[in-house]
Amino acid sequence: MGCRQGCGDSSHGPLRARRANGGRGLRSAPQRRRARGLPLDHRHHQVDRSNLEARGLCRRIILGRRQRVRALVIDDGKLRFEERSTPTPEADQVLVEVASAGLNRADIMQMRGMYPAPPGWPPDVPGLEFAGTVAAIGNGVKSLREGDRVFGIVGGGGHATQLITKEDLCSPVPGGLDMVVAGGVPEAFVTAHDALVTQGGLRPGQRVLIHGVGSGVGTAAVQVARLLGATTVGTSRTEAKLLRAAELGLHEGVIASETMADEIDEVDVVIDLIGGDYLATDVRVCRSRGRIIIVGLLAGANATLDMRTVLSKRLTIRGTTLRARPDYEKALAARAFEREVLPLLARGDARVVVDKVFMLDDANAAYEHMVTNEGYGKTIIECG
Repeated sequence: MGCRQGCGDSSHGPLRARRANGGRGLRSAPQRRRARGLPLDHRHHQVDRSNLEARGLCRRIILGRRQRVRALVIDDGKLRFEERSTPTPEADQVLVEVASAGLNRADIMQMRGMYPAPPGWPPDVPGLEFAGTVAAIGNGVKSLREGDRVFGIVGGGGHATQLITKEDLCSPVPGGLDMVVAGGVPEAFVTAHDALVTQGGLRPGQRVLIHGVGSGVGTAAVQVARLLGATTVGTSRTEAKLLRAAELGLHEGVIASETMADEIDEVDVVIDLIGGDYLATDVRVCRSRGRIIIVGLLAGANATLDMRTVLSKRLTIRGTTLRARPDYEKALAARAFEREVLPLLARGDARVVVDKVFMLDDANAAYEHMVTNEGYGKTIIECG
């Protein structure tokens, strides 16, 4: 299934023009439901909350279209659907009616049994990010109300119609951003900003090398680095992806190969989304006191390292992942995203690049598409 945003082009080039027009070109939820032949009356209906409040459990609204969770479940390396009872948020938690959720390589690894969910998150429901509407709040929640549009990163559970997450892991969705597109924002942009700025210390005027510029995080990193005032250098296996990345502000593009270091001038920071043997290139092209941030391992978890060069250049090599961090560190990354990236998205200076959108019923096809590595940008699952 291809693009569902009405542009006929999976690159979503027109998305910026639509946003510049105040978002009027994006279809509302009722318009999407009308196009799909679904009933329009799906407003939130409020029930008598006095008993719930008296018991101190939560304040809840029941969504007219759904009162049970439909979740994508990993079962012995395969995917299947399962219906579960709607969970009740505890203190500092919120229940979110999920509109959409991005698909990430970590989900593929979890399905294959190589990347288990961290403690406290659903062990069998993948999905590291979400966008949706707050349906219920637990006691003590202060910054969110029922009906708020939010998105964020989670340890799992995103590929379902509802999920439980913590209040401080949620960020507000800008008013002009379509909720289906919003599901592809958190993992890409929080990861990119954290790797570039928090971990890599990238500053205006510096040069940054981004391996895998055609990925979701790669397309986000190109934009964040450019808007920060850095010179961006990117690699990809195909010239087509480099040309498309140039439209996002990539300054220098290099076809990935064993000899690509010969074509790359020195850089201050490397964002390595590929791993494996790419590390040798990273060490070679970094200037003195350069920082290498390893974010992904698509090319493998093992590499040969020239320690003499690392010592002589006084390089810093750091691995990073959001999923394995404790929730308070995820919350810190979310606050940094809100301060420095969310305004860029709200103004349309940065945008999520959508490759394909699949309905939740077609989740198996979405996973198969991700495995091909042929996509450019984010693969999104529409859950609402």
